[in-house]
Amino acid sequence: MPNPTVFAVKTSTASRSAAFTLVELLVVIAIIGTLVGMLLPAVQGAREAARRSACQNNLRQLGLALHNYESARRFFPPSAQSLTGTASGSPWSGQALILPYMEGDTLFKNIDFSQAYSGTSNNSLNTTVSAMRVDVLICSSDPQATQVFDTAGKPKHFPLNYGLNMGDYVVYDPATQTPGAGAFAPFTKPRANTFTDGLSKTIAMSEVKARTPRSQDIGSMPATAPTGPAGIAALVTSGSFSPDGGHTEWVCGRALHIGFTTTFPPNTVVSYPHTDGRVYDVDVFSVRELSATKASDSSTTKVRGVVTSRSHHSGIVNTMLMDGSVRPIASDVDATTWRALGSRAGGEAISGDY
Repeated sequence: MPNPTVFAVKTSTASRSAAFTLVELLVVIAIIGTLVGMLLPAVQGAREAARRSACQNNLRQLGLALHNYESARRFFPPSAQSLTGTASGSPWSGQALILPYMEGDTLFKNIDFSQAYSGTSNNSLNTTVSAMRVDVLICSSDPQATQVFDTAGKPKHFPLNYGLNMGDYVVYDPATQTPGAGAFAPFTKPRANTFTDGLSKTIAMSEVKARTPRSQDIGSMPATAPTGPAGIAALVTSGSFSPDGGHTEWVCGRALHIGFTTTFPPNTVVSYPHTDGRVYDVDVFSVRELSATKASDSSTTKVRGVVTSRSHHSGIVNTMLMDGSVRPIASDVDATTWRALGSRAGGEAISGDY
């Protein structure tokens, strides 16, 4: 017969050897925590790489649409278009004009682009199309790319993250109907042969941040751009300021919503300390583009703006050139090079990395 005392001792020893001590458990938890801490940055990096790749793919699709438009019309789209011949209503954007040249989407093909998008004939469209999210115009890294509602709580607009290149500072002269130096301008139909700098040396589109703080209708914009952000920020109070009013309407052909200028390199901070105690990174603009396309337009003030290309991707902005190629351009790109890339016919010699 087995000795009961010995049997009891063996059972107790086996039980103790099969369990974790508190120290062992803490060591395991510490190891798991360390591994998670090491893995998390890699996961976040992979997610950001995927978002950056998706952003570049959006620009490639937009590049194809630009060239499909050019193939059909023999010219590239204006940044703003309306054939009303009056100053009422807002012109359609170049982004809206090229969407019918992408796959599918009969809704956009049925839009009457001959009327201002906020005109009488398009009131119903204004409450549907302008409030729609267009995926190819949105970068998934931008947390502010969300629907804009009116004061009654109804959907009104949707932002965008890819702006048209409107030049270095002067966007348009309504008195002479002369475009600025950029790839695109209001009511202007540029042909490929006007890009004498070369399609591969001229920016077509670059990233912008949705809901950018902006000041518009600044009557005192200087004839030449201030040399630094401080000079621009000083102009903000003379205009109509909104903490989130820029790049909010993808349908509107005004550069504050669908464009950028190359006055400053990408991601340059233009700091404006507002009376509400907050500091905003702002865009500034003079008179806005009207829907008029004729010399009878009463405005004689040149359209000027400092609307900076900005991105939520660290250290770069994704950029599409007029030949349809897409590349990231570093925030620290030489300012002269950035402005040279922004002109279609400046004759600049572009050197160095960008």
